[in-house]
Amino acid sequence: MLLLGAVEAYAQGELPVLPKLPWGPAEKPEEVALTLQILLGLAVLSLAPALLMMATSFTRIIIILGFLRSALGTQQTPPNSVLVGLALFLTFFVMYPVASQINEQALQPFTAGEISYHQAIERGGKPLHRFMLKQTRQRDLLLFLRIGGIEERPTKDEIPFHVLVPSFIISELKTAFQVGFVLYIPFVVMDIVVASALMSMGMLMVPPVMISLPFKILLFVLVDGWHLIVKSIVISFV
Repeated sequence: MLLLGAVEAYAQGELPVLPKLPWGPAEKPEEVALTLQILLGLAVLSLAPALLMMATSFTRIIIILGFLRSALGTQQTPPNSVLVGLALFLTFFVMYPVASQINEQALQPFTAGEISYHQAIERGGKPLHRFMLKQTRQRDLLLFLRIGGIEERPTKDEIPFHVLVPSFIISELKTAFQVGFVLYIPFVVMDIVVASALMSMGMLMVPPVMISLPFKILLFVLVDGWHLIVKSIVISFV
């Protein structure tokens, strides 16, 4: 945000003014507040990877892709870097409407000086709150409300983030495991058929995986598996 403000000022013909960082002994309460804001900002940046994984669609997508690779039995193909990269770009695609709402409702008014820092955080959290709440099961929400000692059931908009985030995570884990189970079924059936055929021919020393793997890959290519998987993942968030 500091860089954006500096670029905007430079475009208007003004010299960019950067804030003075009070690293020495504080003489005014404002300097202490600025230092605390800087430390808080650094702490939030250090938690950014965890927020990306746990508060977005990344968890479900990467688990489903991991199950797919295990079901195919291709070991390290596609490699982890490819799966993580695909999961990240699918996450950006799924979360783009949420990010657009945060930009329009919070970031742009804040950079224009129309709202304060706290108002920007409050407005920016609402689109993410609605997205996470839509993907969270009611049973998981009730579990953490009960554990957290919240007796009066709050409305949907009043559910705090410290309750919503763990509820969202375990809901995403269950959904991902359900999809993984469905992915395993056709490949397990193919392994059973190949193993039965080898036993009937007396080829007990031949590993069934060595024979079934090419047929798994062929089946996955013929049905355009990547298209179906990605389509199912994206539609599941709509």
